[in-house]
Amino acid sequence: MAGGTIPHFQNDQGHAAIEIGVREFMCVGANPPFDHPHVFLDMGADDEKICPYCSTLYRHNAKLGPSQTVPAGCAYIERAA
Repeated sequence: MAGGTIPHFQNDQGHAAIEIGVREFMCVGANPPFDHPHVFLDMGADDEKICPYCSTLYRHNAKLGPSQTVPAGCAYIERAA
């Protein structure tokens, strides 16, 4: 994703797995103040990646856009201070 913005995802609802439309992304855990260190994850050629902090399983779904998730609502949107 060189030259672009890296999408961030969160798992406030505690889903076992989240489908996303990108292979390079950041996991924040839950929304602040319950977040963990924001970690960059890269699936590479794989279709799945587990966050080492919160154990959320992310699955690549080529039908989704960069900020779309299944279940819906797992894209992290930074709030202005």
